[in-house]
Amino acid sequence: MACVWDASTSQCSTEPADTGASSAAQESDVYRSLQSVLRELDSRHSTVVVNKGMLRWTLHKKAQKNPQYSLHLVKVVIKELEKAERQDYKLHIIPLLHTLIYAIIQTTYISDELYKRVYDFCKRLLTLPQPYCTVGLNYSRQMKMERATPGLLYQRMLVSEHSLKNDIYPLQEKVFVFADRAVLSGPLTRVLRADVESEQGVQGPLGLMRSAVQHCLEAVLGQERCQAAALNHALQGQSLQDVEQYFQEVLAAVEQSAETGRAEHSQLTDRLQQLYKEILSTTEQDPLSPGPQCEVPLPNPEMSFHIWTEEEELWRELARFVRSSSVCGPLSYPEDFMADLSSDLDPETPRHSVMSNDSGIERDLPEAGEQVAPLSLSSSSSGQLLQRRGGMKVRPSVTDSVSLVQEALEETGARVWGAGGAGDTLQRRAGTSASPFPKQQQQQRHFTARVVIMGDDRVLGRMARAYYGFRKREARRQFLTSKINLQIYYIPVSDKPPSSPARDITSSSKINPCSLGSYLGMVDPWYECNINSLGHMIPKLAKTHSSPGIICEPNPFLSDVISYYVRTGLQPVYFTIYNVKICFSDLTKESVEEVFLSHLELDFPDFRGLHSSMKDMSLRQKKNSPEVYGAAISVKYRKVSLSNREVDKGLSLRVSGVHICAIPQNETEDLNCLTVSFTDTKPKSSLEPKIWTCDIKIRSVEKASFTVCLDNDSQKTFTDVQSIEIAPCLDPGYCIQKTVRSKFNIEEDSEAGLSKYINKCLSLPINTFAGIIH
Repeated sequence: MACVWDASTSQCSTEPADTGASSAAQESDVYRSLQSVLRELDSRHSTVVVNKGMLRWTLHKKAQKNPQYSLHLVKVVIKELEKAERQDYKLHIIPLLHTLIYAIIQTTYISDELYKRVYDFCKRLLTLPQPYCTVGLNYSRQMKMERATPGLLYQRMLVSEHSLKNDIYPLQEKVFVFADRAVLSGPLTRVLRADVESEQGVQGPLGLMRSAVQHCLEAVLGQERCQAAALNHALQGQSLQDVEQYFQEVLAAVEQSAETGRAEHSQLTDRLQQLYKEILSTTEQDPLSPGPQCEVPLPNPEMSFHIWTEEEELWRELARFVRSSSVCGPLSYPEDFMADLSSDLDPETPRHSVMSNDSGIERDLPEAGEQVAPLSLSSSSSGQLLQRRGGMKVRPSVTDSVSLVQEALEETGARVWGAGGAGDTLQRRAGTSASPFPKQQQQQRHFTARVVIMGDDRVLGRMARAYYGFRKREARRQFLTSKINLQIYYIPVSDKPPSSPARDITSSSKINPCSLGSYLGMVDPWYECNINSLGHMIPKLAKTHSSPGIICEPNPFLSDVISYYVRTGLQPVYFTIYNVKICFSDLTKESVEEVFLSHLELDFPDFRGLHSSMKDMSLRQKKNSPEVYGAAISVKYRKVSLSNREVDKGLSLRVSGVHICAIPQNETEDLNCLTVSFTDTKPKSSLEPKIWTCDIKIRSVEKASFTVCLDNDSQKTFTDVQSIEIAPCLDPGYCIQKTVRSKFNIEEDSEAGLSKYINKCLSLPINTFAGIIH
């Protein structure tokens, strides 16, 4: 018999755990299921991608419902990891390691010998190149803490992901799911919202604290000194005040043991054993009598679902998350700023203009003895004459500047202390920072916002603009940067039928609307299996549930996969955000500056039907009419190469369109730059098929204007354009450092001091399971 925790009723019910199957049969079933997952991983280039990820989800679900099955999963996976190490089959290492750690966090009664095998394996990964050494270092630290204090990772996840009130562990996390309304709208929105938020508030604070106490006592005391069923029965009879007291005591004991290390493990055991006896003192059962296991699955983190309609919504939700926290300390901002912030958080609050009768100069103010007629604030005049409020211009403080500079240094750390310093390189950055700079700033951030973006390349372009605006806003006046750790995740979703993964990146962006997701699946096989396949399943699941006449309960599959993704996908891949300056043919219109992430399409509307019309023309007509080959443009660019030898070049040619792509075309062309291809209608042209650059200027030398579309988004389409200039966006952290240096008139070396260590370009980090596997 085994106890299975029922989250809906917060009870531990005894159910038969495969009474007819032996331990060997269970282990054999785990082995077969795991081999099926690995075969699915090996066939990642298969055209059938819709059902991938279901096997991994089923495996973890079985482990959650059966404690013995979970323990067998840990044993089988560590054997497979050691086998992959002996055979030097690195493709299986990171997926198996994520599966192993995810099972260990939710499993109790793990022997010290198993902990040691896992820890030793993670340490051996430190001798391998990226990303294996980074993942191995992260998990070796976790296993060292978990081995010294069993149940620590479970408790910290539960406390932070559900913001349980306490005075010991202040970290808090929340998952924000932002869906693109262009792809997911109407009935699909209601279904997805129900699936994502299906487990919110099921247990409540009382049930969550019971789970924390139950799991921690089982993990620390072990099966011989903890009767799980009796403990659960005793906790069910306790009031909220009593359970909260036990929870605070368990949390304090575990965190104190984590600080002191393995040397004080006996004190932790004695302290929790005494607490265990105190809890069971209300029952008639013997506290030391052996009993069945009671598995307490880790509930999914707190999630909120949003249909993304405007870019400012992201900043408002992050600000609400910080302000609504009970652990948030007093904000070091004046009251008027907090009042303005409150109005910013509510988009429906009207913002009235302020009309002033004076210039703000002292001599324009009335004399001391002069009578000032009071203003009549009637309904007719209140909208025109408003009371003037005193204000002051707040400049970024030194602390704010150092905060952004330090963050830029930490993000650049892996690049600075790797090969080649901080100079520009065509190798895309991936993985967590390995810099030796102290991460005191990161430790002060008590909040972690995990933002999950759902949609195609269009929603990523919106995310790039929102991220760029967020950084600029924080550079002007810092509010969230010093408090919140922002983690970005991406689930590619399209309403079009799925295409073969990774191989179709070379096709046109109009054929593959999720080109960035295809690239992530190409460099991270585990992402391809679990996330890319999920993106193809979401529209089908939602349409099935929203069919008329069919009433379906919320499906936990989506929230479970998102939980697995945000908990184990901690290796970012950085995508450069590019700035484009658009100048129009009409000189009365001001130029526009925008940012894009993946694609820029340049099209000449007057030459769209050029190919069909040329078929009916003779050779003489083509020679006498050069304009039939397209519009004449002038191109100036800086050609990049792997040797970092940049060469300025220029050319003039006739084209009917230009496609600029920031997503690598294939594995052999995985370069962090722009790939420019021209639509040339002239046969046997000597034009270069592709240009690799990071800075380019395109100008129409004739009267023909062109159209510019950013990230395949029709809402970001500009017409009547004469020229464009494209360059990487500068990071506000670098701009602040540059501004500080200019105050001291330092002109001898523009790259002196910290400037040469800071990544000048702003990049959007998207988390995956492994980063980039070459």
